[in-house]
Amino acid sequence: MAAKIEDIGACVFDAYGTLFDVNAAAAQCRDALGGKADELSALWRTRQLEYTWLRSLMQEYVEFWQVTGDGLDYALAVLGIEDDALRQRLMDIYMRLDAYPEVKDVLTALKVGGFKTAILSNGSPKMLSSAVENAGINEVLDDTFSVDSIGIYKPHPSVYQMAVDGLGVNAERICFMSSNAWDAAAAANFGFRVVWVNRFGQPQERIPGDPEQVIQTLEALPPLLGL
Repeated sequence: MAAKIEDIGACVFDAYGTLFDVNAAAAQCRDALGGKADELSALWRTRQLEYTWLRSLMQEYVEFWQVTGDGLDYALAVLGIEDDALRQRLMDIYMRLDAYPEVKDVLTALKVGGFKTAILSNGSPKMLSSAVENAGINEVLDDTFSVDSIGIYKPHPSVYQMAVDGLGVNAERICFMSSNAWDAAAAANFGFRVVWVNRFGQPQERIPGDPEQVIQTLEALPPLLGL
């Protein structure tokens, strides 16, 4: 049995890939994509993230909705797909991505257990509000923090500092969950207690910062926190 993570005051979650299924848009358009759904989804997600890192380095911030559209346009171009209606459908679905099935129950258990809960995400406020509403988890979240308020993307340390400042909880008392290995590493390097939700069987990144625990789904989180 994994050791419990003790003296935690707040549980903070990455959004995309952690709470919300980033592959849901392509999956719902599988028939229209003609067998290219999985390839499109992977390429879209990769370019979306790469553009956040590049724009941060270039000091050319635009909100995540724009980056998401740019990443999709690149993926469609690579796969030779020219279909404006399909592009719009994919973007519409991304605005209200499905939550993973365990998310609401886990957040509810944390709230009942006395933990503050929040999202810390690259997502724009409108994107996050839409996804949270679609998942029906408004009432089990204390706050949602978007990088849009500071104009730089993860993994810049100022992003993680937003949760410390916003929740009034020291970094070492924040348990941070992300499915993205690079995000988990960066958050640990910042000083959070990190649980990497390794949904996709990724290897650990070769950058500073080690997660304290690794789980496959969020269902395993409450027992780690003594619930």
